[in-house]
Amino acid sequence: MPQVTIIGAGPAGLTAARTLRDAGIHDILVLERNPEAGGLPRFAAHPGWGMLDFHRLWSGPTYAKRLVEAAKGVTIATNTTVTAVHPGGVLEVSGLDGQRRIESRAVLLAAGIREMPRGARLLSGTRPWGVMNTGAFQEMVYRGGQLPFRRPMVIGTELVSFSALLTAQHLGIRPVAMIEAAPRITARRPGDWIARHVLGVPVRTGTRLTRIEGLDRVEAVVVEHAGGTERIACDGVLLTGRFVPEAALARAGHLDVDHGTAGPAIDTLWRCSDPAYFAAGNVLRPVEHSGAAALEGRDAARSIIRALAGELPPSDATVPVTVAGGLRYAYPQRVVLGQGATQLYARVLQEHRGRLRLMADGRTILDRVIHALPERRIRIPLDTNMLTSASRLTAELA
Repeated sequence: MPQVTIIGAGPAGLTAARTLRDAGIHDILVLERNPEAGGLPRFAAHPGWGMLDFHRLWSGPTYAKRLVEAAKGVTIATNTTVTAVHPGGVLEVSGLDGQRRIESRAVLLAAGIREMPRGARLLSGTRPWGVMNTGAFQEMVYRGGQLPFRRPMVIGTELVSFSALLTAQHLGIRPVAMIEAAPRITARRPGDWIARHVLGVPVRTGTRLTRIEGLDRVEAVVVEHAGGTERIACDGVLLTGRFVPEAALARAGHLDVDHGTAGPAIDTLWRCSDPAYFAAGNVLRPVEHSGAAALEGRDAARSIIRALAGELPPSDATVPVTVAGGLRYAYPQRVVLGQGATQLYARVLQEHRGRLRLMADGRTILDRVIHALPERRIRIPLDTNMLTSASRLTAELA
């Protein structure tokens, strides 16, 4: 049986596997439910991948290939699904060779994220062909060689939304518009300028999709904005972003899940509520780019190395973290005492200008003015050596 089992062969999982292998741990098993390892970048053929972890600029497929190559020597089992997690690092697994049980000293959850499907968005209207998310679109065109539409409407302005625009441009697909319900785009500017003036796609903020029309295929959408409602002809709808962590195993099992992130709750050493389990990458929260997820996989692997050597402090020697005010969530959700400098990360649900405070039992230990935007990570530095007597931390944006 492996010493370490990793669930997910994307940037976080493969980087963790490489880090463990380089530390001399060779009994590593990576489980991937898809036919190929490499994660979501496999179908994003535009450049922009690899800078943080490899210090190179590659296309998504090249980046995925390099991740797999860098983990050479590690056993990667594709077409393999984990169906249940049990206390102490015991997994129920189903693959091409049937069902089996795997026991490991440590398990890393690194299954990543998925885009929110149509049903969860509560969109009204008919259900014609041509409504899909970015992942399905990119896989369809790059693996299957199919063009699902020519003039789609793009819903959302997250970073992945612009990835969809680049894919569309590469294939000669001309979206009729990109719409965003918020008053500004979610991705960093000048993304909207590039969409308008380089890619030729109108970007309309303060605009919300209310209805999809069509019988066999999409024929039009109805949108709502300050001026009322409008019907726009199109032949497809691209539902981008609004990611959700792939944390069903944690929710169905015995591991604590954070209500704010919708991912497994961890401490500052990447441990879940069961210390045999660790978590890293976008399974923790939606959503960071692949390089950040890869570095989290590396750091989680370093904690696993310490755990295997018996060098981690007790998992119950932690201080819980709660959020207040304009913060949507903060993670890690538990701070391990006496481990020196670390960081908490937080996000807001909507744009907010105010004072960010970190308080230990009501005593302010950090206070600064920030301008926070949705889907932008807020860093909260923390010296855990200062918290020897603290029983609770509260992060607040007032």
